[in-house]
Amino acid sequence: MNTLAAGRTPAFEEYFRREKAPARIGFFSLGHHVYWPQFKGLREQLLAYHSDFVEQLRALGVDVIDGGMSDSPSAACEIGDSLQRADVDLLVAFLATYSPSADTLPIVQRTRRPLVLAALQPAAALDYPRATTYTQLCNDNITSLPEICCVLRRAKMDIADAIVGKLYEDDRAWGRLAEWADVARCLRALRKGKVGLMGHVYEGMLDMNSDPTMVEGVLGTHIEHLELDDLQVLVDAIGESEVDAHVALIRELFHFPPPGSDPIAGPVDEEELRWAARVALGLERLVEKFRLDGLAYYYRGLGGNTNERLSCSFVIGSSLLTGRGVPIAGELDLKNCIAMLIMDRLGAGGSFAEVHPIDFDCDFVLVGHDGPHHVGIAEGMPVLRGLTVLHGKRGRGPGVEFSIRNGPITLLGLTQTGDGRLKFVVAEGESLPGPIPATGNTNTRARFEPDVRTFLERWCLEGPTHHFALGVGHRASTLERLAKALDLECAVVARES
Repeated sequence: MNTLAAGRTPAFEEYFRREKAPARIGFFSLGHHVYWPQFKGLREQLLAYHSDFVEQLRALGVDVIDGGMSDSPSAACEIGDSLQRADVDLLVAFLATYSPSADTLPIVQRTRRPLVLAALQPAAALDYPRATTYTQLCNDNITSLPEICCVLRRAKMDIADAIVGKLYEDDRAWGRLAEWADVARCLRALRKGKVGLMGHVYEGMLDMNSDPTMVEGVLGTHIEHLELDDLQVLVDAIGESEVDAHVALIRELFHFPPPGSDPIAGPVDEEELRWAARVALGLERLVEKFRLDGLAYYYRGLGGNTNERLSCSFVIGSSLLTGRGVPIAGELDLKNCIAMLIMDRLGAGGSFAEVHPIDFDCDFVLVGHDGPHHVGIAEGMPVLRGLTVLHGKRGRGPGVEFSIRNGPITLLGLTQTGDGRLKFVVAEGESLPGPIPATGNTNTRARFEPDVRTFLERWCLEGPTHHFALGVGHRASTLERLAKALDLECAVVARES
């Protein structure tokens, strides 16, 4: 057994430093033009609230396209057209005062984007002894919410969320909007993304089979069909000096420990490391050439042939790319590659994982895989071991070993139902400190409520694939919102209180 190195080098932190994923939110507020000649200064006051809302929304780290105030059906048509041209990922409407539903419907019809209705009141309460019709109208944010929801339902248009709260100093309301900002990041990543598909599904893994056309149709993610030959030609073009530099980088990013108890997991052979570094550089160039946001791959191999030698050496390069936001999924698990992409764009990481042995004495289960992994969310420095056997696969080469950062974690499984629809299976838990097997594979001690047996029974009965994306933080509610925006079923198996 081993305990991973506790410290992470400055080179590691810099290499895996990430900015928040981009998103574009279309924003508009709602008013009523009939009020303007009746109450001098009301429109200007509401527009000031509008500006305060925009400022707080932009502070969430998203690009906000300000469509202005919709106070008439004609204004709504103009705003809808402008936000449609801006290619926004999500709509947020600020109900600034009462507004007829005709000032909202055209915007949603034209953009066809998920809509969050925010009835956020500037004042915590009216100053009743001094209240006027003017001050009431400044705080009539809830008044048209039932009407707008009714009309959108009648128009067969779904509503992503309705948030009632205060415009200022309201953690609940702005926490919900922060979740929707993260949802927008995922929507953009899926809608604009391109995932490579190279090889075939691991033999006999029927749960891995998926329909690329269905993925494109439901999520908008383009599937790029590739061959190992596309990678081989790039690997062949890499010079020795480039390999030297990449080996040096790998030695900065990984810990090379002495052998542990596993006879197939020993020191990393220098020639194997150089070959894995060359393949890693080739993978980087493949991603650049085809502008990929992710890749699912698998090749069985035969008798040590060229393609076997290439495909069995993906783990280092794939882990480095996954840690930098380009998820690579083994065994041609396209669905899990999408799940990893979602978790990464939430800022949660998203490592390739499955369930491993249970510790009944301490009530946890090991979750991990033989590669690739999201090393950016490792607890301490990840380990490299030289594997003479890749269990269940052909070939040999370096294996990546680490645990996910200790603390709250979330599992996202992306599966298909009997009628072919995509479905999220989600669980929140905790990554526990402690030793893991020295096998050159990832393993995380994961605890779930109410206990490990009950959790695993409930998880499996939801029909997930045997792979899932393992990320840091508790993100179940955000994933529920994303599923709603995508019109997908979402089963939350375990939720931390």
